[in-house]
Amino acid sequence: MVMHVSHVKDKKMRVLRFTASWCQPCKMLAKTLEDVDTKIPIEVIDIDEKQEVAMQYGIRGVPTLVMLDGDIEVKRFSGMKMKNELAEWFGA
Repeated sequence: MVMHVSHVKDKKMRVLRFTASWCQPCKMLAKTLEDVDTKIPIEVIDIDEKQEVAMQYGIRGVPTLVMLDGDIEVKRFSGMKMKNELAEWFGA
């Protein structure tokens, strides 16, 4: 069965960055992201403050980045990455 998702092209790409205030790797990832040149907006979601959103996306650990095209998940990763790996993940 072929599914047509042409409507997705009209929506914007965005990244959800799941984090927690007590998470040291989350802080390191945030610092590294500052040095990555990306045109994709990043929305920061604290899993302790927005537990329902974390559950909705099946977040089992932080840090986790989820890239969305509209409402469709394109890719994700959990843990820490180096600057060059993040740039590649973002397609920069």
